[in-house]
Formats: sequence, C-alpha cells, structure tokens
Amino acid sequence: MAKDRYAPKPLTDIMAGLNNRLAAYAGKSRALDTQQQLLRDFLGPKLGEKCRVSNYRDGTLMIEAVSAPIALRLNYLKMDMQSHFRAAGMAELGQIKITANPQATQRLSTRPKAADGKPTNSLKMSEQTADYLNAIADSAPPSLKEKLQRLALHGKNKP
Repeated sequence: MAKDRYAPKPLTDIMAGLNNRLAAYAGKSRALDTQQQLLRDFLGPKLGEKCRVSNYRDGTLMIEAVSAPIALRLNYLKMDMQSHFRAAGMAELGQIKITANPQATQRLSTRPKAADGKPTNSLKMSEQTADYLNAIADSAPPSLKEKLQRLALHGKNKP
C-alpha cells in the first residue's frame, strides 16, 4: 500500500526534526557571540560598537561595518585581527572579509529601556524651545495653536 503523503505526521516526528535544527542555530548563535566578544576585545569599545560579526563559514569570518570609512580602517587591521582570533582558538580561520553595511547601524544600536522594557526617549525638550513654541502658537491658527501649546508643555514639565 502506498504511503499517504497528506496524512498528518506525529508531533514527536516534527519536534525531533526541529530540535536538531534549533540546537544547530543555538550553537551557531553562541559561536557568533563569542566571536563578537573577541572582536570587541581586539578593537576596543569605541570601534567595537561600530561593527559586528555577521557570519563564520568555511574558515572565513565575515564582519559588517556601519560605514565605508570604518570598513577601511578594519581592513588595515585585518592581519592583526586574524592573529588575535587564531590565538584565541580559531586556528582554522583562513581569511576575514569586511563589508560596509549602513543598515548594520540599526542592528548594532541599543536603545536604553525603562523598567517596563519599553525603549525610553533620552532627548528632552528645553524650556527655551518650549518658549519658542508658545511664541509661534500666539500667531498660529486656532487648530495649530492648541497643538503647539500642548507640545510646549513637554518642555515646561521638567522634574
């Protein structure tokens, strides 16, 4: 009798396949975190914040920089960086490829979070800006005047 390919599969069969893949992803993630820490140790805190290890495959370490000038600077440090990684236990590292990826800025940026876990806005409005908004509101149409005055209250309500 032919096997029905549309028959439902047991949940244990599905989970067994997922567990292997999830374990592989978790292992790769831990390895990338370790490599990222090695990169930060080598570059220091300032330059280390501007790049990230994006992948490691077949002896090639791929690093993303937030801009072309940062990528150029990393290219100058490539040989020393390779020696640092090899000394840290990555003897199979053959080459390092560095690319500029401006979108990496979004992945690298860490915004401060409040106690409830939501990102906080660290920019505060000055009282002078609030005064300017009130001055503009005096000559604005009624619908805009109300909105400008409410916005100006944010600068007046300082702790």
